[in-house]
Parts: sequence; structure tokens; C-alpha cells
Amino acid sequence: RCRGLFHLIWSADGPIRESCAETAQAKRVSPVTQHIPNMTPDITSTNESPTSPAAQRESGAGTSARPDFNAKDRHLAPPGSPTIWGKLPGPTDDRHLLAGPRKRLEELRRVIRIAMEFGRGFRALHFVGPCITVFGSARFPETNPHYALARTLGQRLASLGLTTMTGGGPGIMEAANKGAFENGGGSVGCNILLPHEQHENPYLHKSVTFEHFFVRKTLLLKYSYGFIILPGGFGTLDELFETLTLIQTKTISQFPVVLFGKDYHQNLWDYMGSMARNGTISPNDLELLLLTDDYDEAMQHIGHYITSNYTVKPRKRLWWLFEKR
Repeated sequence: RCRGLFHLIWSADGPIRESCAETAQAKRVSPVTQHIPNMTPDITSTNESPTSPAAQRESGAGTSARPDFNAKDRHLAPPGSPTIWGKLPGPTDDRHLLAGPRKRLEELRRVIRIAMEFGRGFRALHFVGPCITVFGSARFPETNPHYALARTLGQRLASLGLTTMTGGGPGIMEAANKGAFENGGGSVGCNILLPHEQHENPYLHKSVTFEHFFVRKTLLLKYSYGFIILPGGFGTLDELFETLTLIQTKTISQFPVVLFGKDYHQNLWDYMGSMARNGTISPNDLELLLLTDDYDEAMQHIGHYITSNYTVKPRKRLWWLFEKR
């Protein structure tokens, strides 16, 4: 009875009013077996032989209908098998988090891991100094003109005494880090674990790798005094509009944002102007946003808000916390 009561309290898989006897019966046919790849459901009556391709497809054996199925991942159900309520999680912890309700102890462990991930990021980035974060596509090679733009911006930020922070990956991120690294400035990367792993670029003085996108995004904003948005895709636009939302709601203030590259961003700029004309945003919301192709104008825009609103104070290293710069 105690075991049945414990299962009733902590399991998120069964109905709330399940009796102890029903729980004991459920334990003999545990829902967990639905997630073990070797335990596929029996094949019902069919004209196909058990070893035929059709029978293999029906039982989940042979070639998987899901190309991303990994038999070693016990959180994934085998193809064709029943599953408990919720979306099937993928290989990254973010996808496990967003896969619907899990068991309570698993949720508690995840909260602890997230808190530890935040703490690790705070500790690693505490002494990086005032940063400007540069966003842009990870898909541009060195031969792309936007790569050269980002590299020059990294050099200019280093000349202002500012640390260049990026997502730590290739493309635009690598170019900005490279410019700062080669010009004697600070270069920091906040990387992310992806299903197709994104490796950090080699031009970083300090790098932190995160499992959760929202932890990474929070720290990219927390230690930044401004953003430079170069040509990019969904991730770049996500960072841009999240920051504009925080500015609009007064969550952050005096935070300059530069859209660098008029040709690429002109349609986006026109669309935001249309939003202001239609009253869905205030014209004042765009005051801190600058669209430009000029390096001097971008640096002046960022430097104006930083020197007018912030004072850089040196941080003391506490030896009893084993802190390193």
C-alpha cells in the first residue's frame, strides 16, 4: 500500500484517483516499458510474415520510420509503439524541458540543473567587463562580405575598450570575435549545445557552453550594454525582438541597438515603421534603434549611451570564492 501511495503521489503518468490496487497492477505492466526500444508491441494478425519488411515496419524493427530515432535514448519511444501523453523529447535538454509534463522528481532535478547552469554562467562572466553583443548568421564563410563587416566591428569595439560578446559559434560570431581578438580587445562566447553540435570558434578568451537557450539569451543580455545586429536568420531576429520588447516594457533602459547593413535590413526597418504608423508600437520605441552602414555612426551611437548612462567600476576578486579573472 505504501509503494502504491508513493507511486500515486509522484507519478505524472496515471489518473489522480487511481487506487492502490490499480497502481500495483499498473506496476506489473509499467508505462516505462513503452519507452524502452526493445519492448515493441506484439504484431496483430496480418498476412505478412514476421520477418517481412511490412511486418518490420509495423513492429518498429528494421529501418526506423523516424530518421532521428536513437535506440540508446531511453526517453524516445520506438516507432509504432504507444506513448504516454506529451511530445517526444529530443536529444537536447531544452527539448526535454518543453516535451510536456514529466515526473515530479525529474522536474525538480531539471530546476536544479538550470539553477546550476545560471550560476556557472554568472561565475564565468563576472569579470568580462562591459560588453557589446554582436549577432548574426552562423552560416557565412570567410569569403562572405558580411564576415568582413563583423570582423571590422570587432576591431572597432576593441579600440573603444569594450569586450565583444557573441554566441561563440562560426560565421558572423567568429568574425566579430576574431576582430576583437586580433586587436587586443576582450572576446567572449556563449555557446549552445545543439543536436548538430555547434563548436566554439578559436578566437575566444573566455567561453561558456549552455544547454538551454533561455539561459544563454539571459546572459547575453545581462552582461551587454548594447547590441549590434548583423544579417542573420531566425535566431538573430529572435534576439532583436526580445530586446526591443524589454525596451518597450521598460525592463531595460538606455540600451542601444544597431541594425548594421541597410540593404539587408531595409524591409525589416520599413515593417517596424509600419507598426508605428498603425499604432501597434510607439514611435518612441524605436529611438534606441539605429539602421546604418557607417562604422563611425554605429560606434558613436553606442558610445553616446554608454558614456552618458553608465560608469565602469572595477570588480574585486574574492579569494575565498576561488574567483579567477
